[in-house]
Amino acid sequence: MLDRIKETVEFLQARISLKPDIGIILGTGLGGLVNEIEILHTIPYTTIPNFPVSTVDGHNGQLIFGKMSGKNIVAMQGRFHYYEGYSMQEVAFPVRVMKLLGIHFLIVSNASGGVNPSFEVGDLMIIEDHINLMKDNPLIGRNDDKLGTRFPDMGHAYDQELIEKVFTIAVNHDIHLQKGIYAAVSGPTFETPAEYRYIRTIGADAVGMSTVPEVIAARHMGLRVFAFSVISDLGVPGKIVEITHQDVILAASNVEPKMTKILKELIGTLD
Repeated sequence: MLDRIKETVEFLQARISLKPDIGIILGTGLGGLVNEIEILHTIPYTTIPNFPVSTVDGHNGQLIFGKMSGKNIVAMQGRFHYYEGYSMQEVAFPVRVMKLLGIHFLIVSNASGGVNPSFEVGDLMIIEDHINLMKDNPLIGRNDDKLGTRFPDMGHAYDQELIEKVFTIAVNHDIHLQKGIYAAVSGPTFETPAEYRYIRTIGADAVGMSTVPEVIAARHMGLRVFAFSVISDLGVPGKIVEITHQDVILAASNVEPKMTKILKELIGTLD
């Protein structure tokens, strides 16, 4: 794996003029943040050695290098999912590449279904912890100590200092935020009512099909992580309606301006 990571990093370094400090993964319907980036380089995934390719609507499939709020950033406009047939190691591969390119912080976003009865469609939830229900883990297999320890601690997967910063920013802009636990499932089916009840019973506030593999890989490599979840539908008894992927994209894109405002200010504070 390390040889493949290095090959990809060398390919990108030969084509970019900056060393990124912050990595961003943009989830379904949340690609509008790219409009706020001073873009210096755009590289399609299809041209990058060893990179998977996005196969899902709402994921443009390109790596963007540039500046935002005075910081050097690399943004994934489109991510990869376990349900697309990729291995967990492939899903996490771009995070490892971004780390070797130089990032110290990883910001992740996704669209998810809310199972907390106090949530509404359009809420922004800060992820404070997660539950891995994907029945796989990107660290399974032989460990390379050059990437991280064999048994990384996940007690503080989501950086508390960054969470507190975001709450302060949100208050200053009069933006309402939720905070909760994200459950990751394999997908690609949306959950049954019984599955929603189960996920709520075991302690989650929202459920989705991404993020956790990337966060595990990021923490394995010592990155500080912050993650947002846009509540795009509800898995709450009495509020469950038939949902499509296009509905998720629309709900997420409607909330994206609030997320962008917060992330722009957060990025400006990161050193």
